Amino acid sequence: MVNKVILVGNVGIDPEVRTLEGGAKVARVRLATTERLYDRASNETKEHTEWHTITLWRGLADVVDRYVRKGTQLYIEGRLRTREWMDKDNNKRYTTEILADTMNLLGRRSDNPASDGAAPGYGAQGQGSSYGQQGGGYQQGGYAQPQPPRPAAASQPQQPAAPSVPADDPDDLPF
Repeated sequence: MVNKVILVGNVGIDPEVRTLEGGAKVARVRLATTERLYDRASNETKEHTEWHTITLWRGLADVVDRYVRKGTQLYIEGRLRTREWMDKDNNKRYTTEILADTMNLLGRRSDNPASDGAAPGYGAQGQGSSYGQQGGGYQQGGYAQPQPPRPAAASQPQQPAAPSVPADDPDDLPF
């Protein structure tokens, strides 16, 4: 059985981050995804926005607390979870949410409302790079610290080394 959700969307309101009694952090993010459908009959583009509740734990919640604000674009991988709870009138209610396993911050640093210079080394992979590329993503259960900046590549693009074939090899096939 597979229970997998992949979403790319924009954060609708500032995340709600709490620290539990045991010290674990939990964050709740409201993410909007929009489908654009073209209706050929009326020559109109129609939009449908779906709102998702994303729950992130521990290291992911810490990253959300530091870097995610309203308007931040996120890539989320996780699984669906349905919880039941009692409202104030003692009615049984159900909530379906996404329990995030992986989160990547998308877009340029200048597009992120939380990038007010508070994290100088975060995402420093070059001008115009996007969060979450080249190992900049975060996974639940793994290390949730940003990757250190990588040294800049030489000004000349390096060609990959061609595999060398011994001269006495009867099969000089490249595989």
